[in-house]
Amino acid sequence: MRLKAIIITLAFLFALAAPAHAEKNIVFVSIPPQKYFVEKIGQDLVDVHIMVSPGQNPHSYEPKPSQMTAVAKARAFFAIGVPFEKTWLPKFAALNPNLAIFHTDEGIKKIAMTAHHHDHEHEDHEPGHEHEKPEVEGDHDHAELDPHIWTSPVQVRNIARNTLNGLVKIDPAHETEYQKGYEAFLRELDSLDAELRKILKNQQGKAFMVYHPAWGYLARDYGLVQEPIELEGKAPKPAQLAAVVDLARRLGVKVIFVQPQMSSRDAEVIAREIGGQVIKADPLAEDWAGNIKEQAAKFEAALR
Repeated sequence: MRLKAIIITLAFLFALAAPAHAEKNIVFVSIPPQKYFVEKIGQDLVDVHIMVSPGQNPHSYEPKPSQMTAVAKARAFFAIGVPFEKTWLPKFAALNPNLAIFHTDEGIKKIAMTAHHHDHEHEDHEPGHEHEKPEVEGDHDHAELDPHIWTSPVQVRNIARNTLNGLVKIDPAHETEYQKGYEAFLRELDSLDAELRKILKNQQGKAFMVYHPAWGYLARDYGLVQEPIELEGKAPKPAQLAAVVDLARRLGVKVIFVQPQMSSRDAEVIAREIGGQVIKADPLAEDWAGNIKEQAAKFEAALR
C-alpha cells in the first residue's frame, strides 16, 4: 500500500510539473464551409462550432437553446453575411459581452443577386458572351446583395485573411502558428483556383440554370452565367415559370441545379418540360474544397 501511495504521489507531482496543454479556443461560425476555413488556419488551436448545421437553411435559421448556451462560453463568432446574422448577432453579443464578432466578408465587394432575365424581355445569349453582373448596391431595381461569397476560391482568399486577423486578435500568443496555417491555406486556394480554371476553360460565357442563385461569385470569377429560377427569394408564379421554361429551351439547358436545403418542386416541373433532369448542387457542404471541385465538374458536364 505504501508503494502504491508513493506512485500516486509521484504521478500527481509530475502532472503539476508537466507543461499545460493549450486550451482550444471555442469559436462559432455561421455555416459549414467556414468550419473548413477556420480549421485550416487555426489547426488544432481551435474548437469550431457550426451554427447552421448541414441540411438547414441559413436564410431562415433560428439557433437552438443548446447553441445559445454554447455561444455564451465562446471566444469568437466568425460571421459571413448570411441573412440570419442580422437578427441574431446582436443577441449573441448581448448574451456574451466578451464574445468577439468578426465579419469575414469585410472588404469584399459584393455583387447584386443575379438579374432575373426571365422576369422581363430577355436578350438571347450569344456564344462567348458573358453578362455583366451589377456590383453596386442599388443598381437598377436589384438592390439585394448576394451573400454567397464562399462559393468562389477567389473570394475565399479575403475570407481567409479576415479569419486570420480574428484568430490573432483573440489569441496573439499563437500568431506564428495561425500565420503558417493561413499561408498553407492560400497555397491550397491557388491550386484549387487553377484546377477550376482548367475544368471550366472551354465553357466560357455559357449559362447554367439554378433554382436558388447561390453560385453567382463562382460564375462571375470563372466566366459562366448563372440563370436563377427563384425570383427575389420567392418561388416563381405560373406565368414566370412558363417564361423560365422558354428561357431554358432557348439556352439549350438540360440540367436544373437545386440546393438540398430547398424544395425542388418547381425545378422538377421545368425539367419535365424541357426533357432535362434535376441535379443537387450544395453550396453549404462542410468539405468545402472537395465540394467546390465536384460542383465545378457538374457545371462543366451540364454545359457541354
